[in-house]
Amino acid sequence: MKKKILIMGLPGAGKSYLAKKLYPYLKAVWLNNDEVRKEAKDWDFSYEGRERQCKRMTYLAQKALNKGKHVIADFVCPTSKTRKAFNADIVIWLDTIKKGRFEDTNKMFVKPKKFDFRVTEKNAKKWSLQIFKDLKKKGLI
Repeated sequence: MKKKILIMGLPGAGKSYLAKKLYPYLKAVWLNNDEVRKEAKDWDFSYEGRERQCKRMTYLAQKALNKGKHVIADFVCPTSKTRKAFNADIVIWLDTIKKGRFEDTNKMFVKPKKFDFRVTEKNAKKWSLQIFKDLKKKGLI
């Protein structure tokens, strides 16, 4: 069964860089939040805008899953509501910074209570390989 993987954390935590290193190992489709927002021409970061973006990411992830591909989505996913709505099979939390560069995001960001991997240092090369090996070892991919 193909997996929907969420790489989440504050802006500047290294989500996109980790996704860039991890997706080739999994032969996955990579959904980058900024690219999806750019394509949609939607740079609204209000609660409503973030929920809309979550729906877009969920829709695109499902399309890739329907084609038989693993999916890696990297986006802030700042609240438990957006994480629940995205409904990832695997959650990777980048806990590498205490504050992001946007104060509004810092205020709304809620640390996840449930995650499969917690990355605590910016070292995408190391973590991508480690996560890939752990996923294989656990039979998740």
